[in-house]
Amino acid sequence: MDYTCVLVEKKENIFTITLNRPKAFNALDVTLTQEVERALEECSSDPEVRVVILTGAGAAFCGGGDIQEFDSNPKGAPYCCHEITKYLNRAVIEIRRMPHPVIACINGGVGGGGLSLAAACDLRIASSSAKFSQGYTRIGLVPDGAWTLTIPLLVGWGRACEMFFTNPLLTAEEAKEWGLINWVVPPEQLKQATWELAKRLAEGPRQSFAIGKQNLNRALMTSLEAQLEEDRRGLVMAAQTADAREGFRAFLEKRKPQFN
Repeated sequence: MDYTCVLVEKKENIFTITLNRPKAFNALDVTLTQEVERALEECSSDPEVRVVILTGAGAAFCGGGDIQEFDSNPKGAPYCCHEITKYLNRAVIEIRRMPHPVIACINGGVGGGGLSLAAACDLRIASSSAKFSQGYTRIGLVPDGAWTLTIPLLVGWGRACEMFFTNPLLTAEEAKEWGLINWVVPPEQLKQATWELAKRLAEGPRQSFAIGKQNLNRALMTSLEAQLEEDRRGLVMAAQTADAREGFRAFLEKRKPQFN
């Protein structure tokens, strides 16, 4: 299968999906989110795959939605949000439904929809240089990709509210302390540490992992699918507001937004 915005590699029963828009910090546009979903479907149906790694090329894991596309698309930001979340939601569901463990290898900055993707994974390992940001409210939007479900499950209600209302920029160590990620390693060790974890999982009890993941999902999936739709609806509504328009312009002009 041909891809333009992701790299895929299968090696020793481990399938690696790399978001590959490094110049845009792997920001999510329609094409990238479509291809992430397709790549996840490909490895989910491959009987040889036992573990999936999701990572980013360049300096970032994923910076969230592509504000440049929001601003330049003639159909407008609400349309972009609607289309991107359509495929982002499918990607999140695919991560949860596939029987294999999915590891988010967080090589750099992550925010917005990128954080939603990472939170949907089973395990998260990050470079000590990575930074974590909720990101949405900085530009007048609201979380998508079931952020409002998965982040509170990971960090707790109080921390999730703190992330939403104050948008702190967390270091990798702070993210680990909060429960957002599982492990932190030096940047030069990230690739090897992720591979060793994936190998250990690939050599584990495949059927046990699949059944256990299914059981972990039982209470989550009904809420997840409903929350994905709620988040999508909320994002499209927020994208139509004056706050969002000001947020987009401020982001592109590299200034602090003036929300009225």
